[in-house]
Amino acid sequence: MSYESIARRYAQAVFELGKESGQLVPLSKQMTALGEVFAQSEELRNVLTNPLVSDEACEAILVDIGAKLGANDTALRTLRVLAQNRRLAALPDIARALSRLVDEDTKTLRATVTSAAALSDGYLAKLRGELEKVTGQKIEMTVHKDPALIAGAVEEALRYDPP
Repeated sequence: MSYESIARRYAQAVFELGKESGQLVPLSKQMTALGEVFAQSEELRNVLTNPLVSDEACEAILVDIGAKLGANDTALRTLRVLAQNRRLAALPDIARALSRLVDEDTKTLRATVTSAAALSDGYLAKLRGELEKVTGQKIEMTVHKDPALIAGAVEEALRYDPP
């Protein structure tokens, strides 16, 4: 099931709360971590989306997970609202939508660089600088090593173009 439209609405609300509190970037990182935990654990998803599990039990689980991940009050309140509205299944999509909104707000592009061998810090800094100069935006790079490549590097820049 696609939660895209639901995710956009919740992400926009969380985005505005993060902006108001001055904690937008940390909040986005916390929501991403929470979304990843939810997406990676089938057992957790089954428990939290089971209508037979009480709201109190779901909330206790969410508060415990949030505390272990260092989630702030806004992130925990968001989880509670999602649980109360039976929208926890949309959490990973909400986190992705929120991340895109934050990237737009901070004028950040994400790039993935894959190379056959490890790249030096100097080379990566130079590459980041060139990409920032060309795009006029901050670049967040993720670097991967793939020995299956014969030589060189593969660069992929991810850009979100709003509808």
